[in-house]
Amino acid sequence: MRRFTLRTGIRWKITLAIAAVGALVTVALSLVVHNAARVSMLESARDAQLERVQFIARYAEAGRKLPFGAKLNDPELPGELREKARSGRRGTYIQEHPRAVPEVWAAAPLGNGQVLSLHGPFKESANLVRDLDRALVVGSLSVVIAGAALGVLIGGQISRRLRKAAVAAQRVAHGDPDVRVRDAVGGVVRDETDDLARAVDAMADTLQQRLEAERRVTADIAHELRTPVTGLLTAAELLPPGRPTELVLDRARAMRALVEDVLEVARLDSASERAELQDVALGEFVSRRVTVLMPEASVRVVADEVVSTDPRRLERILGNLLANAARYGQPPVQVDIEGRVVRVRDHGPGFPEALLREGPSRFRTGSTDRAGVGHGLGLTIAEGQARVLGARLTFRNVAAPGGTDRAGTAAGAVAVLWLPEHAPTATGSFPVVRLSG
Repeated sequence: MRRFTLRTGIRWKITLAIAAVGALVTVALSLVVHNAARVSMLESARDAQLERVQFIARYAEAGRKLPFGAKLNDPELPGELREKARSGRRGTYIQEHPRAVPEVWAAAPLGNGQVLSLHGPFKESANLVRDLDRALVVGSLSVVIAGAALGVLIGGQISRRLRKAAVAAQRVAHGDPDVRVRDAVGGVVRDETDDLARAVDAMADTLQQRLEAERRVTADIAHELRTPVTGLLTAAELLPPGRPTELVLDRARAMRALVEDVLEVARLDSASERAELQDVALGEFVSRRVTVLMPEASVRVVADEVVSTDPRRLERILGNLLANAARYGQPPVQVDIEGRVVRVRDHGPGFPEALLREGPSRFRTGSTDRAGVGHGLGLTIAEGQARVLGARLTFRNVAAPGGTDRAGTAAGAVAVLWLPEHAPTATGSFPVVRLSG
């Protein structure tokens, strides 16, 4: 079963934690204050009632008339307090009522054996307790709201720093070697985010050094192989005509093409390539090149547009896409030009899942049904040349009727080249576009 996961930001987690802790603390303190205040007020009411009954008892023993509220041998006197008074002791008693305020009783024995009692509601003190409870509720809500606001502030700052670190790390992952996560995070206060940023920067530097070393080794090997392979091809051409000579020439040419492709990949990986820009009519240019590279392919110009690009690199991308469609796909091959977008579609088994998920990878051609031969460098070179042009190259499969767009059930593969609106400059970056107000 698929596990359910709830995604939320760290800002709201911190806010919820602070608000929950604040609510628990304020509730606990409010209960303590409420109980302490109520007990204190009840004790004060007991003492006041006891002083009153003692004062009235002296009046009663002197034969004077009892004031209003005082009674002798009151039948409603609680039994516990009555027994205490009959034993010759003064006392008080709190009589609780479910839906009314408590009553405070006081009783004192008289010399003639009678019991004098006095009782009254805990009304004024109850009102004070109610006002205190209202103040405690308002204070608790204020503490929770203030804590939540503090959590939003603190969590927002941490969240912004982490998002900046994530954006910078993504730029590093996309091949920008000049980005430093620590600089992108910024800030004056140093915390664990800075430690994470420094660790990512160190990891990126290490990986960059290793990649550069691998690129140099690959380029050096390919460069060293170029001379002997060229010599091998020249020697093979001098062999007498025959089937063995054709086989040797075929393998020698394939080896030379592989060496040239490896050198081109090394140059593209080094980010030293620059586009030589020219204004070309994209529809007309693609139509002429497709006619030369693959005459049997059909071309459809939906909308033509003049673009500023490098014709040689654009032709290289187009040639590799057509070669890939011819080698691994099935006819018919269709090329559509719509503005700055060029689509190349075949009707074969579709791109492998690994390519759709991860993009082109050198020396990996994918599944056997679409990659029986080749070295997996064609699409890698096309993607690298697209980067030089500032373009974007995407891959997808066309779903078969009643199926999905996954490999094995596809009705063809589609490679889409998206040329940029603004061509890269001679330095490989993009010009700054100033928008007038």
